[in-house]
Amino acid sequence: MRIKASFIAVFILISFFKPCYSQEEEQLFLTLEECIIRALRDNISVAVEVINPEIADASLTKAKETFMPRFDISFGNEHVENPSSWWLEQADTVITKDLNYSAALVQQIPTGGNFSLSLYNNKYETNSGFQVINPRYGSSLRLSVIQPLLKNFGFKVSRREIIVARNNLDISVSQFEKFLLDAVYRVQEAYWNLVYSIDNYRVKQQSLKLAQDLLSKNKKEVEVGKLAEIEILNAEATVASREADILQAEALIRRSEDLLKDLLNLTVGEELSPKKIIPLDKPSFDREEISLEEALNKALEKSPDLKMKKKTLETNELDLKVAKNQMLPGLDLEFSYWSPGLSGTEIIFDPSNPFGPPLGEEVHPPSDALKEALGFTYNNWTVGLTLSLPLSIFTTKADYVRAKMEIEKGLLELKNLEKQVFLEVRNAVRDVETNFKRVQAYRVSRELAERRLEAEVKKLNVGLTTNYFVLQYQEELARERSLELNSLVSYNLALARLEKSLGTSLEKRNIKITQFLKE
Repeated sequence: MRIKASFIAVFILISFFKPCYSQEEEQLFLTLEECIIRALRDNISVAVEVINPEIADASLTKAKETFMPRFDISFGNEHVENPSSWWLEQADTVITKDLNYSAALVQQIPTGGNFSLSLYNNKYETNSGFQVINPRYGSSLRLSVIQPLLKNFGFKVSRREIIVARNNLDISVSQFEKFLLDAVYRVQEAYWNLVYSIDNYRVKQQSLKLAQDLLSKNKKEVEVGKLAEIEILNAEATVASREADILQAEALIRRSEDLLKDLLNLTVGEELSPKKIIPLDKPSFDREEISLEEALNKALEKSPDLKMKKKTLETNELDLKVAKNQMLPGLDLEFSYWSPGLSGTEIIFDPSNPFGPPLGEEVHPPSDALKEALGFTYNNWTVGLTLSLPLSIFTTKADYVRAKMEIEKGLLELKNLEKQVFLEVRNAVRDVETNFKRVQAYRVSRELAERRLEAEVKKLNVGLTTNYFVLQYQEELARERSLELNSLVSYNLALARLEKSLGTSLEKRNIKITQFLKE
């Protein structure tokens, strides 16, 4: 009676669940490659991660602006009034006006120095007496170069920010590549787990069908008196148990399906889409010959983690060179060349009586001053060296020691990372080989279980065995089928893990990082 009651309870529970794949529900048929493309295109996490390389690219653009020329324009107007300090000024209040404006082109030099080319103009006017030129127009064309010879000298020192920004961009791209590799594997894992859960559901259905057929057969034989009624109860208990297995298999399908929907971003509003995903691909069982040495070389070449670590080491080595350079004394070479020009209203005095009233004036336009400056009428230059011995030599040396230790640490981390990559690749290759053999073994075991069940059914038909053994062999066959399916999916997942370890998942599908990055 307990067995019959449990059977009724399970039957009532099943009645509340719809079939796993109702014909009325909308279905979405997808291959594995379609799922991968959808996930990389629509997944929100991908949209978030792709921003990081774009930020790094913007930082690189900003760093490059250091060597872009700068154009400076200045303007000034000064009005000064002072009481007269002596009689020659010929005014109680001396008023001077100075209007000036200039334009300069400043450029950073890749060797660490800078140069500037400037043009300065001004108009000076005063009411003070005995001025030779009033108002006076002045122009000056100046070229200045400052070049460090020791500290701050060199292409790498001056371009440090650009090199670091470029390395950071490469690191960010490699990090994004690693994320895509992980995303592809997660889709593969979710897809094959869904395939397994659906096939496992069908295996449970087959097992249930066998139990139901045996129950029907037992009822007929009980009616004619060939079997005891207890055989019906045993068969009913088995049917109830396998129907419970069906419920568990359906729940597994829903969980696997929800995980894949989340990766594909299949949503309606904030809820997952009600569409049923129907996988079109089946797990393959093609033997792949894999050389451990070849796989390891490929992983060492393509591993995003190794790429990131090597770029970090490049930055550390650059920091060491810069820190070593900063320990040198400062020795700067300075060179300037300038050409002045002058014009204005020239006041003419009597040479024999310079303190007398002016005899007249000769007006020269402001452009004359500019012509003199641009015509290099007057040549002026200066060359100098400036030696600087900083008192912060101990702090600078500490930076050098720290940079050196960072390199030593980075080399050890790189060596340890290479060991981890080797271990990961070796385990991946081993898993592929092991799971291939598991599939072969479980396939043979499933075939033997089918033969044993077939033989046992024949024995039951002639009365040489009992229902108990037939049910036992049915359970064994269902288990072997599930194990074969599981091993086949595990084999395909092992191949996917190997692809991920080798960093070839994207290349195999012709997926390029540039497809996701903005031009």
